[in-house]
Amino acid sequence: MFREESRSVPVEEGEVYDVTIQDIARQGDGIARIEGFVVFVPGTKVGDEVRIKVERVLPKFAFASIVE
Repeated sequence: MFREESRSVPVEEGEVYDVTIQDIARQGDGIARIEGFVVFVPGTKVGDEVRIKVERVLPKFAFASIVE
């Protein structure tokens, strides 16, 4: 049952994506959305267009870093 939910996650650890930061989390990390899925990106601000690498994927959100 929970395994089916994890298949709907549209990102994979280690993959690179081009995103636009749409919001800021309470902790100050930028928030991007990939197919509606939340990805936290530290060191960004709203409006930034960045290339990110997904570092960790959880069932409801992911963490990524900026690719230089």
